[in-house]
Amino acid sequence: MTTADRWTRAVREQLGLGRLLPLGGPRDGAWIAERAAREVLLAAARGVSGVRPGDLRVGLADPEVTHEPAVPPPPGALPPGPLRVTADFAATAGLAAEPLPATAARLRAALADAAAERLGLAVPDVDLRVTGLLDAAPSTAPGRDPRPPDPDAGQGPGHADADAGRIAGVALAVPGVARLTGVLGRPVHVTEPLQRERALPRRHVRVELAVDADHRAVEVARQVRAAVSEVLPDRPSVAVVVTAVD
Repeated sequence: MTTADRWTRAVREQLGLGRLLPLGGPRDGAWIAERAAREVLLAAARGVSGVRPGDLRVGLADPEVTHEPAVPPPPGALPPGPLRVTADFAATAGLAAEPLPATAARLRAALADAAAERLGLAVPDVDLRVTGLLDAAPSTAPGRDPRPPDPDAGQGPGHADADAGRIAGVALAVPGVARLTGVLGRPVHVTEPLQRERALPRRHVRVELAVDADHRAVEVARQVRAAVSEVLPDRPSVAVVVTAVD
C-alpha cells in the first residue's frame, strides 16, 4: 500500500466510513463504505427476534483470493473478492427460549440475505460469536448510527467544470440515487490520462453517492456507471463509491 493509500484510509477511518468494500464482482467497478454496509446489516440483525447485535465488521474472506478490478479502484479500496461478515450478538436465554444454534442460524440467514439482496455483496461466510445471554427479548426497534458529514455535498460537483456537472446530472437521474456525497472529496472526480501511464489509457471518473434503501445498491451502481460512461463522448472508465444507504 502506498503512502497516499495509507493516508486516504486513515482519513476514512476518522470520518467513520471504514474500509471501502467491493460491491458486486470484479467487473462491476463499484465499492461501498463499510459504515454504510454495516448499518444495513445491523438493521437486518435487529429484526431477528431474540437477538441483540453487537460489533459487526466486513472484510475480505481470504486476502489471497482476490481479483483485479475492471476499473481503477479508489485509493486504499479492498480488491474484489469474497467477503466475510463477523458479528457479535447477545441472545435470549431461558426455558422458553430456542436453542442458541437455532437463533444463530436465523441471524446468519438474515445477514447473508441482507448482504446479497439489499446491497449486492459477495458474502459466502458469516461468522458469529455469542457475547451474552439476555433474560428478556431485546427491542427490535431499528437504530441508525449518526450520518457522517458530506463536506462537499451542498455545493455539488458542477462548480468544477462542465463535464463534472453533466456527470452529476446524469448520476442523479438514475433511479435509486438519493444524493451525491462528498465525504472522500469531490462528489465527481475526473482523472485525465497520462501518456506515460499505461495503467490509465483513458479518462477515469469516480462518482460518490448515497442510494435509496429500497433499491439494491449494486444495481444502482451499475446503472450509474453505464449512464455516466455514455454521456461523455470519450466513454471514460467509471467507478462508483456508495458512502451511504438512506
